[in-house]
Amino acid sequence: MTSTLRPAEATEAVRRPGRWLALSVLVLAVLLVAVDATVLGLATPYISEDLRPSGTQLLWIGDVYSFVIAGLLVSMGSLGDRIGRKRILLCGATAFGALSVLNAYASTPELLIVARALLGVAGATLMPATLALIRNIFHDPRERSLAVGVWGATASAGTAIGPITGGFLLEHFWWGSVFLINLPVMAVLVLVGIRTLPESRNPRPGPWDLASVLLSLTGMIALVYAVKEAATHGPTPTGAAAGLLGAAALYGFVRRQLTMPVPLLDMRLFRSRGFSGAVLADLLTVLGMSGLVFFLSQYLQLVQGRRPLEAGLAELPAAVGAVAAGLVAGRAARRLTVRTVVSGGLAAVGVALAALTMLGRSTGYPVLGAALLVVGIGAGFSFTVTADVILSSVPRDQAGAASAVSETAYELGAALGIALLGSIVTGVYRGFQGPAGTPTEAHESLGAATEAAAHLAPHRAEALLDAARTSFVHGLHLASAAGAAVLLAASAVSWFLLRHQELESSG
Repeated sequence: MTSTLRPAEATEAVRRPGRWLALSVLVLAVLLVAVDATVLGLATPYISEDLRPSGTQLLWIGDVYSFVIAGLLVSMGSLGDRIGRKRILLCGATAFGALSVLNAYASTPELLIVARALLGVAGATLMPATLALIRNIFHDPRERSLAVGVWGATASAGTAIGPITGGFLLEHFWWGSVFLINLPVMAVLVLVGIRTLPESRNPRPGPWDLASVLLSLTGMIALVYAVKEAATHGPTPTGAAAGLLGAAALYGFVRRQLTMPVPLLDMRLFRSRGFSGAVLADLLTVLGMSGLVFFLSQYLQLVQGRRPLEAGLAELPAAVGAVAAGLVAGRAARRLTVRTVVSGGLAAVGVALAALTMLGRSTGYPVLGAALLVVGIGAGFSFTVTADVILSSVPRDQAGAASAVSETAYELGAALGIALLGSIVTGVYRGFQGPAGTPTEAHESLGAATEAAAHLAPHRAEALLDAARTSFVHGLHLASAAGAAVLLAASAVSWFLLRHQELESSG
């Protein structure tokens, strides 16, 4: 196995006390991305009221960040392998902070979509670099499993901190303030990271092939757009053209990688059934969960009438479950088996999503809280173990590219989940029958209906909101059922593909 460190340095790295301090800096980057991804859901009703986006624009605001990240992760992970993971992490964090300001002060839906896309460019530098640095800092397999668990737990904690902090800010400030909370985290990350993070890179990197970068970016964005277009409007010439372009670009990317002496992404990684199984499990899991998560905050606020801070706290059980599971996942996978922990976790998430099909407009919180706790525990076990499998399957000098594949699966799953499951919710919602004189814009989103109701007579407003909320909840039921089916399928696939897969043990 090729290493970016000499044997003496590897021994020192295992014993170096500063490795845990370095990990604390890396998890700040994870926290930065996780918080940004979760606060947007809470802010959606306020963005709808202030910027008045159409339903399609609202979905783009939600998923363009994931589209761009999905298109650039492999390129940025490979770039980090070449120019240095510490360097790309600190530069990306600085850009992420600056672009957060642009998001906060966006004055039109179009500008916010562009700002979210640019934030995705910066975000694409962060996640592969953090996992790759963990792979190079922690050489003892059990320590690495714990570090990956802490990494995953922090991402989960960010999904809790984001809504709670965002809820507090939304109750006291304007919606743009939820993006500004990135700034202090970014400042600490950069200032401490400069002193504590070791630099690592591939000693024989080869050129950073621009043609491969463009093929990867074009292929991912075009393909995801095609899926989104088909889910929203059905088969259209535009969607079909985008799908063909995306498939052709990705085919060209794969062919180019197979012929290059030093490829941007070594396609031989996928020959490992463990690596491929872990990546596929991540993609399907996030696909099944993300559409639901995107609309859950709207359900809590606009259907059940919770304040933003209360809605943020209501989502806390999922993060608590994921943190707890992530910290013990490596130990559980060694005591049982990798496929038992991953498949069992995914099956638990699927059952919990199925339970959410019983949600009503006035469902009590214990039912929702219990379901979210199970979702968090199942996802925490699965994501932590699959990340460990992916990192263990590759040499350290390819850690950035491998981490990028893992994160690409995550972000692609998020984009597809919002596009597919989100379109189910939106499509069902738009068909509601409001009272006579219901404004057309009320059919765009539940936030728009709430805004429209404020300008109607009380009895008409109540009838409009009743019809809109009932339709929204029905759409949520269908999305939950679809998500449950995807998760149960992912559980079955993982059971087959992760057979005989084991985590490394300390030598």
